[in-house]
Amino acid sequence: MIPIRSTPADAGKGVVKAFTSPGSIRLTSLPPLALYVHFPWCVRKCPYCDFNSHEWKGETFPENDYLDALRADLEMALPLIWGRQVHTVFIGGGTPSLLSAAGLDRMLSDIRALLPLDADAEITLEANPGTFEADKFAQFRASGVNRLSVGIQSFNETHLQALGRIHDAAQARHAVEVAATRFDNFNLDLMFALPKQTLAECQADVETALSFAPPHLSLYHLTLEPNTLFARFPPALPDDDASADMQDWIHQRTAEAGYERYEVSAYARPHRQSKHNLNYWRFGDYLGIGAGAHTKLSFPNRIVRQARYKHPTTFIEQAKAGASVQEEHEVGPRDLPFEFMLNALRLVEGFPVHRFIERTGLSITTIEPALQEAERRKLITRDHERIAPTPLGQAFLNDLQALFLKDPH
Repeated sequence: MIPIRSTPADAGKGVVKAFTSPGSIRLTSLPPLALYVHFPWCVRKCPYCDFNSHEWKGETFPENDYLDALRADLEMALPLIWGRQVHTVFIGGGTPSLLSAAGLDRMLSDIRALLPLDADAEITLEANPGTFEADKFAQFRASGVNRLSVGIQSFNETHLQALGRIHDAAQARHAVEVAATRFDNFNLDLMFALPKQTLAECQADVETALSFAPPHLSLYHLTLEPNTLFARFPPALPDDDASADMQDWIHQRTAEAGYERYEVSAYARPHRQSKHNLNYWRFGDYLGIGAGAHTKLSFPNRIVRQARYKHPTTFIEQAKAGASVQEEHEVGPRDLPFEFMLNALRLVEGFPVHRFIERTGLSITTIEPALQEAERRKLITRDHERIAPTPLGQAFLNDLQALFLKDPH
């Protein structure tokens, strides 16, 4: 991305350019649109987390200032999405459940006032067990949140401490009970291959989660991301064979319990897939507002990506000045195949051939050599209608995706 210094006048020119100047592709229709809202604060930064989250060290965070900035940010972006309906909203972080009930209500009221929100829009809020107050979550539900994503990570006391979580095992169970009582649609986030975790401990975590019958489960393999505490001071993790055993057991057990694995790390009961995340994986459009939020928007002749200023204080200042976008670039035809495949191949179902054409504006022949190589390695299966990763392709997803990365030379 090329850093830009934007002003309101620049933003106006950018809107005109996005719609009118000749681009590098031609789209016959625009994909569905989602809204992502980033809340940047948390109680404590977890040692494995590489998201844009900041510990709040004072008495409280500047809630009203941030809500003002979010509204200003959204208002500035409106001309880019004029007339397009928003199908899902995801409020992520950080720990957005730190918001007051009145603050969340104001945020959703602003969104409804400014955007044509689908009447049946899925509205998800991320929540951490250390911040669960039953009355507040009832108010969140009344404000319009209809799906909760609860960051459990583990029900094991030792592993929660190793992960730097602010909640204990009892709070984890309480959080799920509140979620199940207040929301008929909720997700539980769990991690496996944790420091010194055994297969039996992984199984106990998953069985505890299943006992609450969540509509959706996200089961992530712990990875050591760059620029995290774990990357600098790596803990002792299970070896590849042990983590593979955990993953194989998870696939088998979730299937027995009536969950379909529809994405690399996502398991759902029938009709309970995350609509918001499906839109990402199907290379749909999303407007991201808030500190460090990312955006992907399609126009008839181009696809544009943006990133907001990351630090909350800087974002608030820039958003109120009408210049919240720090970086912007057009995704060219050379990069589009890889960006599409990076998302679409995460889905077990793969994708219909026509979706690649519709969402990238490119012919499927542009990726034919890579498709042939993937097929030769038995990483995909395909016919004239659909392309999908094989079980081998799912297991070696990075290798499969890399086949579509164009050599810059």
